[in-house]
Amino acid sequence: MQPHIVHEDTYGSLIDYPDDDYFEVRWYDASVAFTGDTFNDRLSIMADAIERCGRSGLLVDAVQFGMRAEDMDVAWRNANHIPRLNAAGVKKEALIVPAGFPPIGAPPAPEGPADYPTAFFATRADARSWLGS
Repeated sequence: MQPHIVHEDTYGSLIDYPDDDYFEVRWYDASVAFTGDTFNDRLSIMADAIERCGRSGLLVDAVQFGMRAEDMDVAWRNANHIPRLNAAGVKKEALIVPAGFPPIGAPPAPEGPADYPTAFFATRADARSWLGS
């Protein structure tokens, strides 16, 4: 089955890759306008789609992500979003971030209450390779 977009709006797209067993979140530069609430709303939309698709890999392309980190509600994410991804069967999360981002190359590790490791990459090829390993 071919990859297909399951949701898209001005902030990003959600793409299912059934043959490769991963789900992609691609953030657009409009995410610079996010408030904590709009970001949480998007996390809920993302969790809904991941629950429906049931993929074990999660690829997040955050190269264009513009929200300020200090505006994120990490406690809300840890209590409401990550448990849903755990229950949906996510086994690995790969984040593509701008080159030079400090976590690139760090050993994969769970974030917050995640049952799965997250790893940071500068390229899509490296992120996809790790998800497939």
